[in-house]
Amino acid sequence: MSRRLTPYLLIAPLLAFIAVFTYLPILSSVNLSFREWDFLTDGKPWVGMENYRLVLSSSEFWNAVRVTGIFALISVPLRLALALAIASYLVREALPQRLLRGALFLPSVTSTVAIAVVFSWLFATDYGVINAALATFGIPKVYWLQNPQLALWVIVLVNTWKQLGYDIVLYIAGLQAISKDLYDAAEIDGGGRFHVFRRVTVPLVMPTTYFLLVISVIEAFQVFTVVDVMTRGGPAGATDMIVNMLYRVGFTLFDIGQGSAIAVLLFVLLIALAIFKARVLGRRVHYEA
Repeated sequence: MSRRLTPYLLIAPLLAFIAVFTYLPILSSVNLSFREWDFLTDGKPWVGMENYRLVLSSSEFWNAVRVTGIFALISVPLRLALALAIASYLVREALPQRLLRGALFLPSVTSTVAIAVVFSWLFATDYGVINAALATFGIPKVYWLQNPQLALWVIVLVNTWKQLGYDIVLYIAGLQAISKDLYDAAEIDGGGRFHVFRRVTVPLVMPTTYFLLVISVIEAFQVFTVVDVMTRGGPAGATDMIVNMLYRVGFTLFDIGQGSAIAVLLFVLLIALAIFKARVLGRRVHYEA
């Protein structure tokens, strides 16, 4: 009997840690989403679905959903396409490829705040390096972070640069797991480089693609630091993501009830997207025995 309990006893501290710092906060957020609280008062009166009604009737919330959706639709495919293309080159074990792997992975473990601050300087209107470089070609100043049509693209660029190295490393691992015999057979059959890539590489790396798609979409819907440091959701709400609105409502306006309601709605949205991806794309993923 004791031998049966041993594995559970060994993982009990980890399960307790997860329960206290993950599941209890989630349950607490769900509870607070049905109450009115501002951090200052002792009472937390029950208001039912009022917080959800206020959030769902807010044009600010639907703008945040729209902006976050556009950001995800642009950044996720861009990241995955670039990562697979670069990984196909870096999969070689030569020294230059190894050094380049480390250089590309470095932003993934660098402070997001530091990256956002540096890119804010680069894209600054008056003293930014990018505008200075454009000025040498006679191009006038570009208001990168003040133009609603450009600001979101800058956020996409920064976030892609930050996360690309992680995607590349996982794709390299997936590519290295593909048997070289399959490439040799395709070469014998006269397949060109693009044909082999489309018919051999892409299907066999689908498990990695599916995994990266899931975590990339979750990350895209939870992006916060880059936006908060660089644009604060502006200009004119052009980069106002869901999490930025959540932070503003909950920790600037101190409306914990509505902030918790936004968090719960985001959680439900991510679950719905995960189920959709599993139904639509999960069938196309084939794992080698």
